[in-house]
Amino acid sequence: MKTLITLLLLGGIMFAQEVVELKLPKSNKIVVKLMFRNGSICDPQGKEGLTYATANMITQGGTQEYTFSEIQDVIFPMAARYSSNVDKEVSIFTFEFHTDFVKDFYPILKGLMLTPAFAESDFTRVMKNQQNYVDQVIRASSDEEYSKKALEDLLFRGTDYQHMIEGKSASMAAITLDDIKAHYKKYFVKNNLMIGIAGNYSTDFLNMLKADMAKLPDATPTIPKPGKANMPDGINVEIVAKDGAFGSAIFTGLPLNLTRSNDEFAALMVANSYLGEHRKSYSKLYQEIRQKRSMNYGDYSYIEWYDNGGSNMLPPPGVPRSSNYFAIWIRPVQIAKQLKMQYDELSDVNIGHAHFALRMAIYELNKLVENGMTAEDFEATRTFLRSYIKLYVQTPERQLGYLMDSRFYGRKNYIQELDALLAKVTLQDVNNAIKKYWQTGNMYVTIVTDASEAEPLAESLRNNTPSPMSYSNLVKAGLPEDIIQKDEAVANYKLNVKNVKIVNSADTFQ
Repeated sequence: MKTLITLLLLGGIMFAQEVVELKLPKSNKIVVKLMFRNGSICDPQGKEGLTYATANMITQGGTQEYTFSEIQDVIFPMAARYSSNVDKEVSIFTFEFHTDFVKDFYPILKGLMLTPAFAESDFTRVMKNQQNYVDQVIRASSDEEYSKKALEDLLFRGTDYQHMIEGKSASMAAITLDDIKAHYKKYFVKNNLMIGIAGNYSTDFLNMLKADMAKLPDATPTIPKPGKANMPDGINVEIVAKDGAFGSAIFTGLPLNLTRSNDEFAALMVANSYLGEHRKSYSKLYQEIRQKRSMNYGDYSYIEWYDNGGSNMLPPPGVPRSSNYFAIWIRPVQIAKQLKMQYDELSDVNIGHAHFALRMAIYELNKLVENGMTAEDFEATRTFLRSYIKLYVQTPERQLGYLMDSRFYGRKNYIQELDALLAKVTLQDVNNAIKKYWQTGNMYVTIVTDASEAEPLAESLRNNTPSPMSYSNLVKAGLPEDIIQKDEAVANYKLNVKNVKIVNSADTFQ
């Protein structure tokens, strides 16, 4: 495993490339990753979503030799696959194929990257799917993902990080096939490309790959400076009112001037794992909100972007970012309409569990900021993390992805370096990082909820109205005294709410 920054002269063409290698001589697979430093921040104003559309036109379209349908027929017997992933600052193409099919599959890889067809029929299909996602899918398929994208829209408002990578409703109609062709020539070029390769490949194959990728357009693009998250004054809430929402899906966050490039990231990672490790029942938020009170499916916290958290159990590679924020994800809690339908004794409730759940999450975060972790919790969490992070790279594709992400952050091997940092981090380091980077007075909050819940919830938040937890009589009768006492403290916990705004679902991501 090594990084090569080489200057080669092949076929009369001189080119400089960064190549990340992961040699696996016993493997029967080859993984190729092509990382372009562009991403959605390169979308022109008024054509948001252009980078995403361009990448999709490459991987969901044909080449000058094959149509998209013909490519699928060719690669099916090989069990080969390829895909693209666009994020804020990078676009990555991933190709995976068996070593037996190198000669058969490589022309497909080469054709997709060097001679994409950019056919009108592919354009129509790709843009229709993208328009449907922006207009319908994000609002209808998952209120949790909806609230997450809404939080980013709020955190980064006015910057090139604000819009969804898929774009805006209005920008979809503005993107033309000529825009895609021009964007490809300007940004999907050899001068902002990192090549990654893993598996059982030959030197000849790698040299061929490098020589061919040197034939990409020769532009030197100017990449925009990534936007930074805004720091709110107090707690600012945007409630997205949606007809037929399943419950209240909540995301809250604040700017975080810290990434994997900083050694303190390891210290804050310990604190975050204790507070709300993704999909882990031992964390504080999960225990207090789900385990003890059965309010929802789970509650987690993050110190960097976690792509597609609803589907991924482990943080995926390929989404490195230089602009960062801390976030808490409160999965949907019940609204008043649901509680009234289920329990006669709750027929007079005006709002559901959202206000209480938000208070509980911020209450627990504030306790951690004020008191820090205990020595016992620190040791247990650090021990868990040192084992857990090794699962991040359990496949060659993920291992290669993390190695390439490492270069983005100025590191060589993030997972190995993180383990070394965790080994030497102290309790004092962790508690110092908590106080340095976390606070509860200034946060953004997005809540996707049913239209019937929006106004009562907004009024409760604006007025800091006490928000007692609403239990059925049967559940309440079995609660231990310590939970009842804590519920009262949380229900009356004052949040520094400065602004609450209700937005109609149809008006988001315009």
